[in-house]
Amino acid sequence: MHDAAEGLKVGKTLLYPTDTVWGLGCDASNEEAIQKIFDIKNRSNEKSFILLVDSVAMLERYVNNIPDVCFDLIDFAVKPLTIIYDEPINLPKSLLAADGTIAIRVTEDMNCKKIIQRLRKPLVSTSANISGQPNAESYAEISEEIKTGVDLILNERLEEVMRQPSSIVKVGSDNGVKVIR
Repeated sequence: MHDAAEGLKVGKTLLYPTDTVWGLGCDASNEEAIQKIFDIKNRSNEKSFILLVDSVAMLERYVNNIPDVCFDLIDFAVKPLTIIYDEPINLPKSLLAADGTIAIRVTEDMNCKKIIQRLRKPLVSTSANISGQPNAESYAEISEEIKTGVDLILNERLEEVMRQPSSIVKVGSDNGVKVIR
């Protein structure tokens, strides 16, 4: 974890298991590293990424005016839940969706939490696949193009079959909740 966090601090990209699927990530404040992730995935810059944070306290540093219902959603979610927020702050524009929103998940994965805590910043998280291709269910299913494209690979849980992607909801400032996935 220490080496991964130190690498992220200097702009490296990371292939790592999450609480959902294998992910590609980087320091969410590093524009060059974010662009590397777009390039590795062969993904349009018009599509945004999910961010992982280690706690609600960290979430509050990157979202202005979190709707009250979000705290209940985070506390009571039975599976990993990503929430799309209307008022992101302190983040590069390249991470924001076209409508100015940001998708963030408070991760429960202990390895991800440790990396984020050492980095002291959110972690970009996107599925470890070429854009438009199916998600890899295990490390073995991740394409060589992805494996050779990243700077670092977290050698944890290599045999584990990963679950489905997180649920995604959009919460408006009126506390209205719309299920996206």
